[in-house]
Amino acid sequence: MLRSRITPCLLVHKKGLVKTVGFKDPKYVGDPINAVKIFNEKEVDELIVLDIDASVEKRGPDFELIKNLAMECRMPFCYGGGVTTVEQAKKIINLGAEKVALSSAAIENFDVLAKIGKAVGVQSLVVVLDVKKTFLGSYEIYIHNGKKATGMKVKDFVTKLQNIGVGEIVINSIDRDGKMEGYDIALMDMVRDLTEVPLTILGGAGNLNDIKEVISRYKIIGAAAGSLFVFKGKYRAVLINYPNSSEKKNLILS
Repeated sequence: MLRSRITPCLLVHKKGLVKTVGFKDPKYVGDPINAVKIFNEKEVDELIVLDIDASVEKRGPDFELIKNLAMECRMPFCYGGGVTTVEQAKKIINLGAEKVALSSAAIENFDVLAKIGKAVGVQSLVVVLDVKKTFLGSYEIYIHNGKKATGMKVKDFVTKLQNIGVGEIVINSIDRDGKMEGYDIALMDMVRDLTEVPLTILGGAGNLNDIKEVISRYKIIGAAAGSLFVFKGKYRAVLINYPNSSEKKNLILS
């Protein structure tokens, strides 16, 4: 049975764990493997790990990192970054990841999604859409770590994903990234009405009440966050954290 998930999202840049604001100015916050060890102890639902350099640098996934993550993780994790082929996706799953995420490749080579879904199972295929609000109020998809506008509207592409079938869609707000001012509810309202595919929202969570709001509003949804789980306090001191079991129960069952 599906249930709401609360998911830390880790960004990897130059082998280190970083956090960005608006997809810019990555701040080093530690070692990815050390962060995973702490999240193990906190019994997180799952992890999303995104290599934000791979597509920009036109290189493939960091299989050594994936192997090390899989050896350390005691929770399911999803890996994205540089995945463009069926072979890469199969290798990531074989190394121990439960899910493989595509972003730039999903836009630039849409047909590969069905092939990867067939090879690894649709339930293991995740599409991450990095989106930004336009002056006219619609939402446009960006690729290559937010550096390249595609001209494609979120509404149109989510409908395409609904039609071919994927395991999960992650909606990542570039405008809200790292600002900790709350999720873009209008964006999620629109996407939720378009698809029955499991959704995860990312970008903007500043406190547990933000997570509680989206879970209460949408019931079955993934609430992901970066800054919330690596920073603490108004001065954004680096501290890996996650709601304890009673806090999580309150968030999910409220």
